[in-house]
This record gives sequence, C-alpha cells and structure tokens, in this order.
Amino acid sequence: MSGYHIVTDSTCDLPQRLVEQLGVTVIPMEFSIGSATFHNYPDERELSSHEFYERLRYGETSVTTQITPVQFMEVFEPFLAAGTDILYIAFSSGLSATCGNATLVAEELAHKYPERKIIAVDSLAASMGEGLLVYYAARKKAEGAALEEVRDWLLKNRNRLAHWFTVDDLNHLKRGGRVSGAAALVGTMLGIKPVLHVDDEGRLIPMEKVRGRRQSLDALVKHMEQKAEQPEAQMIFVSHGDSPEDADYVAEQVKKKFGVQQIEINPIGPVIGTHSGPGTVALFYLGKDKN
Repeated sequence: MSGYHIVTDSTCDLPQRLVEQLGVTVIPMEFSIGSATFHNYPDERELSSHEFYERLRYGETSVTTQITPVQFMEVFEPFLAAGTDILYIAFSSGLSATCGNATLVAEELAHKYPERKIIAVDSLAASMGEGLLVYYAARKKAEGAALEEVRDWLLKNRNRLAHWFTVDDLNHLKRGGRVSGAAALVGTMLGIKPVLHVDDEGRLIPMEKVRGRRQSLDALVKHMEQKAEQPEAQMIFVSHGDSPEDADYVAEQVKKKFGVQQIEINPIGPVIGTHSGPGTVALFYLGKDKN
C-alpha cells in the first residue's frame, strides 16, 4: 500500500503548532488589504491576524483570491512524482470555487500519473470547521486508515460537523450580501447580534437574532447543548476574529456544561475574516447534524 499525504488550504484556520503535529500541508490563500497582497500562512509570517483586524477596524477593506489551478499543480505534483498519493480536503464549495479548481487539477494529474491516487473532498465547511475535519482525517491516517477509508469517513461525517457563528459587526455581513443595508443599520443601532451556521450545502446561513453580545455567545453553547453527541469525548474547536476574551468565555462555558477536556482556540485568518469581520466567534463540534 502506497503512502498518502493530506493537503488542505488556509481557510481551515489551524494554528501552525497543530499543522506540524498533524503532518499536513496547508496551501496559503491570498488576500489584499490596502495596496498590498499577502498570503494567509498558518504561522502568520506575512501579516498577523491581530494587525489584519486592526486595519479592518480603522476602515480598510480586504478582498480574497481563491487558489488557482497553477497553485494546486505546484503543490500536488511533487507528491505524486515522489510516489505519494494525495487526499485534499477543500474549503466549502458553497463559499468558494477553490474546490472546483482542485478537482480539475486532480483530474488532469490523474492522467499524467495513472498509478497514483489523488482525491479531493469538499469539506462543506469553513474556518476551524474545515480544520476539525482535517484534524480527524489526520488522526485516522496516523492510526493506519487507508486513503479511501479516510475519504469515506469524511463524506459520511462532514454533515455532522456543526458550525455556529456570531458576529459583532453586521456591516461585514452586509458587504458579503448576508444581510441588507437596512438590517445592518437597524441591527447595529439596537445591538442585534446574528447567530449563523453552515448548512448541508456548505453555505453560511443566518439562523436567529439575539440582543446583546453575551447572549449571542451563550446562544452558540445552547445550540451545542441541543445537538452535540458525546461532547465530553470530542475535540472542540473555537475560532475568533481578534476577540480572544470572548472565545475564552465560550470555551469555559463548554467545559463547564459538557466536561470537555480537549479545546483548541485560534484566530480566524484573514481570508475568512475578510467576510466575517472583527469580533466574530465560532464554535465547532460533531453533532447529530449541522443544525
């Protein structure tokens, strides 16, 4: 049986320490803010997440770029040429065309390297939701699971991966077309905080409106209470848009309510943060379904 390598992209928002522990390759996606373009590396070597969010707070805008077929080719081909198969876990196709680009490259490379396997799996996930699927895939690989076994686990379980988000500033969602300008204005004036999740098609969907920041953070935990399966035995991920105190609050509530021992907290990188903005907090876990 030939070996295989797991590749993903930087929208997984995994910290560099965990990337190294898991032994995966993360393709950095590009974003532009001001007049400069940066790569979103897990180790934040080009621009820290804190500086990125500070620039957003001061009124700068950011735009993102999907991974191109050429970039995928540059990452994938050396593994195949060295005799290593590839499992690529992609950013949700409901939010980006990145997965489609990877699939096209995989098909082209399959003709060039017919003896190798290259499998692209749409995570239907974002931020550390995508990261949590990468975490489980890498763990299963380390336990000896074959490439096809890990692929099948991902396809079976990706719609059990619950994402619950809340944002502090509705204007970033307005720019992304998630809420109307009028709703953003009124909601901001009234202190309304939307609670959103990622649906079975991998799209970000507003689910409810909560008055007040603390109440919106509590709502994330409430949804976990309703749907999580054996949370005490899970790895739980929490990501945040330069809001570590609020992320710590959510993590502490999860520990108290469910007896969870394993929680990983990390900033939301600039690619996802471009669309969610400063103050976003998100909670990820396995449940009965994504809702």
